[in-house]
Amino acid sequence: MSTLEYDGSFEGFLTAIFDCYAQKKTDVRIRNACASTTTLFGTNIRVRTDTEKSNRVWEGLKKRTTKEAARQFYCNFLSELPDFEDHLLEYARYVFASREDVSRDFSHPAVLRTAQVARMVGREKHRMEAFVRFQLSGEIYHASIHPDYNVLPLIGPHFKSRYADQRWFIWDEARHYGLLYDLEHLQVVHETPEETQADTARTSDYARLWKTYFQSTNITERRNMKLHVQHVPYRYWKYLCEKQPL
Repeated sequence: MSTLEYDGSFEGFLTAIFDCYAQKKTDVRIRNACASTTTLFGTNIRVRTDTEKSNRVWEGLKKRTTKEAARQFYCNFLSELPDFEDHLLEYARYVFASREDVSRDFSHPAVLRTAQVARMVGREKHRMEAFVRFQLSGEIYHASIHPDYNVLPLIGPHFKSRYADQRWFIWDEARHYGLLYDLEHLQVVHETPEETQADTARTSDYARLWKTYFQSTNITERRNMKLHVQHVPYRYWKYLCEKQPL
């Protein structure tokens, strides 16, 4: 078996799918070069990312499926689940081999798996949009997250629309990169801006104000911790200002 190793990017993964067809490879798997290990049997082939190839695959998928199916495909890539490349490659092969849209043919294992994983990633996206708590440092609002899946590319447009008049920065602690909004553009960055290290007094004041607001709106008699934890799992509490002591 051959292993096609890509650079970890979505474009690199799509390039690897293109090469599977171009080189007529059937007994093949695709793996992130950063996580791939050399096997005793088979060969490892490094794939060079090619935007022309990746665009052809991506446009082909969108043409043969629906907008929602294309979004699900991308969400699966962002899931980073073990061997997600296998079922996405199988899914792509099924799509390209069919004359009709098969994105809702859940009798096919790859189609079913793609839909299931997309729902999981979608739930995490909505949680992050609800649980992100910005704190002010200097002239920029910043927040840290630790999502189960790589949802930062999905939540960026939401916060750009909601906080269009503010500079903000969201850092993914699990993947060590972030999104920076400079009032005009969203930028992917791989280190925290210097502004987020300054002005801790204002940051504390902001957190205290947010916590006071939640305390004033809370109705003790109606507290239902079991239901609350279902909607706000414990693993997110350390990122919520209202859960921290004053």
